[in-house]
Amino acid sequence: MADYVHLEHDGKILLVNSDGEGPAIPKLGRLKWEGEAPIIRLPTPDEVRKMGIQWETKRQNVIILGKNEKKIIMGIPKISWPKNWAWKDSVISDSAVDPIARESVYRTIHRVVSKVIIQNKEGMILMAKVKRGFFTGCWTLPGGFVDYGEHPREGAVREVLEELGIEIEISDEKGESGDIKEGEDGLIIQQNIFTSEGINWLSFTYTSNLDIPIEDITPKDDEIEEAKWFAKDDALRNAVSIFDRDAILRL
Repeated sequence: MADYVHLEHDGKILLVNSDGEGPAIPKLGRLKWEGEAPIIRLPTPDEVRKMGIQWETKRQNVIILGKNEKKIIMGIPKISWPKNWAWKDSVISDSAVDPIARESVYRTIHRVVSKVIIQNKEGMILMAKVKRGFFTGCWTLPGGFVDYGEHPREGAVREVLEELGIEIEISDEKGESGDIKEGEDGLIIQQNIFTSEGINWLSFTYTSNLDIPIEDITPKDDEIEEAKWFAKDDALRNAVSIFDRDAILRL
């Protein structure tokens, strides 16, 4: 049985007050209110049903904050645009909103990563063994998190330079990230939620061609243990990321 329901539609989310009445609206930047307990929260399944709202369940997330573990139904309400509901963006900045609700909203925000399949003339793929992060000690395609205000193409180019000390170019035939660069970028966009926590990942993987001896590559000391060229089949066997394996398979 879920503890709460997270209903979201076009940037709006259903919240209720401490008595289960709603919709309740957060106040941007609120730091003080009467009482100590949060006064705005996600509704329970029974409270939503009493409002006469039906929903389609997408998944169930588990949120653990301190010693509290809550199960949240993530659902799509079967209603027209709910103009009287709270804007999702306003939830995080109101301290009177239950931390469970704020954490639930936080987990719906995409974590955007950008990777690149670099190939040489022999069709071999360049991979890096990482020293830290999610895949410590494992081989991955070069890349990482996209910075705020950065296009995924730019992020991939930056990450390769930072991690391996080499400059690459990614085609951009439509000029999406600035100047038009002829060629095919091989773009693959993937999305997945890998655990019950509900963290939402969005991955952009591009292709680039570069002939460079492995000895001319300078891995970043505190991040990359080693760089190596792999034949495609070997790259598949060594890749641990689902996103990396799927992108290589689609070459």
